[in-house]
Parts: sequence; C-alpha cells; structure tokens
Amino acid sequence: MSESAERRVLVRLDQRESGARIAHVTINNARKLNTVNSPLMDDFVAAFAQLAGDDQLRAIVVTGDGHKAFVGGADIDEMVALDASSARAFIMRVHCCCRALRESPVPVIARIQGYALGAGLEIAAACDLRVAADTARFGMPEVKLGIPSVVEAALLPTLIGWGRARELLLLGETFSARDAESWGLIERVVPMAELDGLVERWVQSILQAGTHAVRLQKKLIRAWEDLPLNGAIDAGIETFCKAWDTCEPRDMMKRFQASHRVKTI
Repeated sequence: MSESAERRVLVRLDQRESGARIAHVTINNARKLNTVNSPLMDDFVAAFAQLAGDDQLRAIVVTGDGHKAFVGGADIDEMVALDASSARAFIMRVHCCCRALRESPVPVIARIQGYALGAGLEIAAACDLRVAADTARFGMPEVKLGIPSVVEAALLPTLIGWGRARELLLLGETFSARDAESWGLIERVVPMAELDGLVERWVQSILQAGTHAVRLQKKLIRAWEDLPLNGAIDAGIETFCKAWDTCEPRDMMKRFQASHRVKTI
C-alpha cells in the first residue's frame, strides 16, 4: 500500500501470543468526519483484499479516526460534481467497500463512535457485529440531498424490519445509539470509555472459538442471506461436513471433554 494510502486507511495488525492476528482498520479522514471519497474507498478495498490472504487473521475491527465520527457518509464535495456516468462509478465504489466487509473470511466488528451516516451506516450494516458509544448518531440523510439510499442500504430491512427501514430511508432523520440498539441495528451500546473494552471481549470470544469453524460460519451466514430456507439448510449440512476436513472439531471436543469430565475419588 502506498504512503498516501496509509494516510487514508490505516491498518494496524495486533499480533497475539497464540500467533493469531487481529486487524484494526481505521478510516483516516477526521478533518472531514471520516467521509469517504473515491481514493479512500479504493484504498479501503485494497486493504481488505490484502487482509483476506492472511491465514493467521482471526478478526477485523473497523472504525473511524477521532471521536466525532465513525464514517460521516460519502464526500459531498465529490458527489456534487457527479453526472449520470460518474455517479455509477462512485456508487459502485461504495458497494465494493461494503462487499469487502461482507466477503471478508473473518468476522468484522464495527466500532462506532460519533456519526454513522449514509455510506457510513451502510458500511456498519455490512459488518458482522456492531457496537456503538452511547453518543453515536445514525441516519440515512440521502433523500435530503436529492438522492436515494442504495447499495447496502438493502441490508437494513433484514436488520430493523421494513417499517423502521422506510422511516429511516424516507424521512432522512438522524437517531440515537439507544434507538439503533432497540431497533436491532446495533448489538450493544456502551459509554465511550467502555467501547474498546467491549470490542476486546468480543475479540477474545472469537479467539476462543475454532479458527476454521468461525471462517466456515461467517461464509455460511453470508450464503444464508441469498438462499431460500431449504437451500440454506442444505448449505448448512455441507458446511458441517467441511468442518471435519480438519482435526479442529476432534481436538476441541477432546479438550472440552477433558476440562468438563467429572472427577471421581
């Protein structure tokens, strides 16, 4: 990744004693509330493509720089100059960022502070798990800028239901982290001082699970989104069998048995 790319998207690898790695990906545009423009989005996708090849990677944490915003949306300074042709290229970049999150082989945690608006909320929705500071604010204000909410905004009805999704997309209003939690958009809300602690607890839970099992589970969940019920069940059966391609199930089950065996005198 180029020096300029490192300034736009920061990737820090956290090496654990077990050999596992956790990646912390930071959108580094705090001066503009971490809004995303075309060069930044290209760097974001490139960073995830590189991380996808790391066999020791166990989880990715995505956040924005500073305390004011997770991602404040797409860069209006760039969008105002778009036409019908360039608009397609721009929105495809937003989609590619979200697709990179969804197709990551390991769980992606959104660490949300401050504003998560428009493209920022779509990025959060594309992550596997979401935790927010209690001061975070959410919204899809595109209609108030003369454009519809698109691409991974399509994930919202599955997270919050069609009624809430219509309220969010048609009114363009912002709402609180507590509302987002009660709607099911995010999993947990904590004070800002506790945000990193909860992220680490989630990371620890992932590290305690089977490496292969978690990757299989992530891939299966992604497949479930596109399959009818019977197809989803069939995919699950095949995935269960694939788990036995490695010794991980036997080894972990034996350790479980040993640690839970009733000791007799």
